[in-house]
Amino acid sequence: MDKVFAPWRIEWVEREETNPDVDCVFCAFQGQDDDRANNLVARSEHAFVLLNNYPYNPGHVMVIPHTHTGEYGDLDDETLLDHARLKQRTFDALETALSPDAFNAGLNLGGSAAGGSINDHLHTHIVPRWNGDTNFMPVISDTKVIVEAVEDTYDRLYAAFASQDGTTAPEDKDKAVRID
Repeated sequence: MDKVFAPWRIEWVEREETNPDVDCVFCAFQGQDDDRANNLVARSEHAFVLLNNYPYNPGHVMVIPHTHTGEYGDLDDETLLDHARLKQRTFDALETALSPDAFNAGLNLGGSAAGGSINDHLHTHIVPRWNGDTNFMPVISDTKVIVEAVEDTYDRLYAAFASQDGTTAPEDKDKAVRID
């Protein structure tokens, strides 16, 4: 695969490990305060929304329940409902922020055969799609071009979540929007 020069990614590559002993990166985000640095854009009682560090398209997020499990059946009713509602709020925020033509959404369940890189903490991927977002680059040169920096997408999505009814946007914009 060819490479696309992306100098803004060096910050991610050179970041210091905040806790090399963390067993689950998704669980580690729950107790941290630096939401913006972690690209965590919104929180609800039982789940949170995290921008994907390696997006398929701008706005590619994951809606992640707090419960550490790779089994969908392990989620209790409160968590299932909260996760579903947060996905709905995420679709609304993405539509407001990015105006996509459609979405792909889904879970990778069942271990490595499902194609996910994190198998023991389930999460729903939501990928905004636009007509024509797959162009000649992946077809001819096996290269995907991401047209917006993750940090810029964070700002747009944060503002969209903050504009929704039933949300609390903290004065410190480095904290995720709280979904009430």
